[in-house]
Amino acid sequence: MKTSQGKTAVITGAASGFGLETARLAAQRGMNVVMADVQADALERAAADVRALGAEVLPFRLDVSRSEEVEALGAAARSRFGAPHIVFNNAGVSAGGLMWEYSAKDWEWIVGVNLMGVAHGIRVFTPMMLEAAAQDPGYEGHVVNTASMAGLVNMPNTGSYNATKSAVVAMSETLHQDLALVTSQVRCSVLCPYFVPTGIMASERNRPDAVSEDRPLTASQRIAKAMGEKAVSSARVTAAQVAQAVLDAVSAGRFYIYSHPHALQSVQARMEDILQGRNPGDPFKERPQIGQSLRRALRGG
Repeated sequence: MKTSQGKTAVITGAASGFGLETARLAAQRGMNVVMADVQADALERAAADVRALGAEVLPFRLDVSRSEEVEALGAAARSRFGAPHIVFNNAGVSAGGLMWEYSAKDWEWIVGVNLMGVAHGIRVFTPMMLEAAAQDPGYEGHVVNTASMAGLVNMPNTGSYNATKSAVVAMSETLHQDLALVTSQVRCSVLCPYFVPTGIMASERNRPDAVSEDRPLTASQRIAKAMGEKAVSSARVTAAQVAQAVLDAVSAGRFYIYSHPHALQSVQARMEDILQGRNPGDPFKERPQIGQSLRRALRGG
């Protein structure tokens, strides 16, 4: 994408983390910004912050897991600004624990947000962008989907999160290929961040009542939450740096976006296991003390 001035970005999960920082950068580049989030009070504050940077802002409260709400977002964005040029399907939640300890409601929540939220964004906005491209040879569009390094490396005790993020990588790679079949004006990228200080470890604050569980966390879920909070809080790469990487990738037309390139060593090890037909290797090979601690905790010894 050559220029940003006067164009429009639609961002989900826009009230905090990567979404808010990307909204700020988009505003500074002269873009209109449609900011969508499930947390109304945080969205109101974030929209005011971005509006103060001089941008035209449309805040929109929604739950991305609900198809009709994403459709309403699309209609509102188009009515206000026309077809968007950047769509950042970024909203996400986190959950951990042993695979067999997730309830049906746990799965419904995390799949609804992390996977179906992206699917709804693709379904609603891509046709809009393709239509704009067909009408204007100068139109440029770009879809960015937030996955995770967990979509490329399957660490233990985070199975539902891994499953949804792996699916987002697969969807994004396929979208890249599908778009190339029909246009050169609309492209896509997938964001695969590692641990970055955001509010994702507090995802439960916005969990809808319909998919809530009135029960205490299991031991494995408490451990996953504690480990995740520690990793996120001690991370050095900021959400603002990730947002910059997102917009740089859009400008360059680059598909894969990484916050921590060194983490690709684990991806390479996984790929080698697959190619050699080996059983999955020890995910804690480089830091065995973490694996030992986790096994002791889960085995009660």
